[in-house]
Amino acid sequence: MTSADSSFSADLGDGTYRNPVLNADWSDPDVVRDGDDFYLTASSFGRAPGLPLLHSRDLVNWTLIGHALTRLEPAREFTAPRHDCGVWAPSLRRHDDRFWIFWGDPDQGIFQINAPGISGPWTRPHLVKAGKGLIDACPLWDEETGEAYLVHAWAKSRSGVKNRLTGHRMRPDGTGLLDDGEVIVDGDRIPGWFTLEGPKLYRHDGWFWIFAPAGGVETGWQGVLRSRSFSGPYEERIALEQGGTGVNGPHQGGWVRTASGEDWFLHFQSRGPYGRVVHLQPLRWTTEGWPVIGDDGEPVGTHRKPDLPPQRPAAPATDDDFPGGRFGPQWQWTANPGKDWATGHAGDGLRLTCVRTGDAHDLRRLANVLTQRLPGIPAVVEVDLRLDSEEPGARAGLAVLGDAFGWIGLERAADGSVHLVHRFAESVAEHERDAAHPRPAPGGRARLRIETSAGARCRFFADLGDGPRPSGPVFAATPWRWVGALLGLFALAPSGGGHAGAATFTSFRITAAP
Repeated sequence: MTSADSSFSADLGDGTYRNPVLNADWSDPDVVRDGDDFYLTASSFGRAPGLPLLHSRDLVNWTLIGHALTRLEPAREFTAPRHDCGVWAPSLRRHDDRFWIFWGDPDQGIFQINAPGISGPWTRPHLVKAGKGLIDACPLWDEETGEAYLVHAWAKSRSGVKNRLTGHRMRPDGTGLLDDGEVIVDGDRIPGWFTLEGPKLYRHDGWFWIFAPAGGVETGWQGVLRSRSFSGPYEERIALEQGGTGVNGPHQGGWVRTASGEDWFLHFQSRGPYGRVVHLQPLRWTTEGWPVIGDDGEPVGTHRKPDLPPQRPAAPATDDDFPGGRFGPQWQWTANPGKDWATGHAGDGLRLTCVRTGDAHDLRRLANVLTQRLPGIPAVVEVDLRLDSEEPGARAGLAVLGDAFGWIGLERAADGSVHLVHRFAESVAEHERDAAHPRPAPGGRARLRIETSAGARCRFFADLGDGPRPSGPVFAATPWRWVGALLGLFALAPSGGGHAGAATFTSFRITAAP
């Protein structure tokens, strides 16, 4: 079973919704309509599977239906965690009876995959343009002329270049480019604009349109640019900015039009340890033909829902009973997985192999951590754990994982006993240390709990059969550079030979805090 607490839905039940509509780290969203259905994808960075696929029929209530990318490629680059690398800012499009996703890997280049239906089968990643620092790629097929185009931004950390958008003519089949590219928008030439990136390319009302954010993820704005020619020159406007609201840096997302002609814009807001949460804004066009997003250019907090058939309140799944040992689509490994890390069986429960590693002291280095997003509201996270491994030093637990991390779980001692342990590491620390004194865990079982409060402050608890008891001090979750904090389940053992046993997790639950 995989499900989500209804309190995570943004639907207020009275024909209105509240923002964010996706209150977790669905970074750099893009959206497309296919008939009565809307689909959304987002950055997945170094986690696998990648490129999440979400579905909605009203743009407010979303469910997670799977992933488009089974493994990151080149596979050898992602055998170990690379938390801020991998899949950056994808674009999702529908063309020629196929779905297409383009993205930039800042260390490899621009890739694309495509499929006849949203559920696949998706092609393996195809490298459209190799190079360092190529990010935020977006294609456009001009249905009137048959021409195809591609635009992308630049990551200064890899290329030394930023604040400009490069355009190409592209082969209509999306397999390659037809020219060397040219700078079609130079942000340095626009007064006050910096860190121009994240372009989404459209054709509308006789114009080429680029929706592109600028100003940085924390404090920036959403720009729109238009030209009669793909190569420019482009004129620009600011269509959405924070203004007098509490929504910092509202930008980078996708424009979508409903079948009845309503226009909407989905974008992110950077919220520190919670990552980049997703807002839904109305979009209207001025008499001069420019889009204005939100309430006259400022984000809305609540608004009437799109004029679409009513849907039941929904949110991406969080809970899991792990039927047959399988885990739901809300889970991702921190790198390409090994084939025997999770083993199927006849009953319920997630059986994780205690993977042997020399990095047992630092969860940030482990590929075999199974993660999902930290909720953007105060929540209670719980899971049952049984440590089945007899290997001294074997351990398993529930973690909050970021640039700093904390976890609570069970460890097998040298004398064969099992103890409850609670450990953490600061951002600058290379080794974890105890956050509380170990306690005996009779039977090698525990019900683990993390309670989160405002600011992603986490309190750890464990129930060893005598009721839940708090453990250690409050831990403040931290993000990586581009990725919000993650919840994680793991099992590991010290380096050595032979099979080290396993740990079993059951009844994973996330509920909104009272």
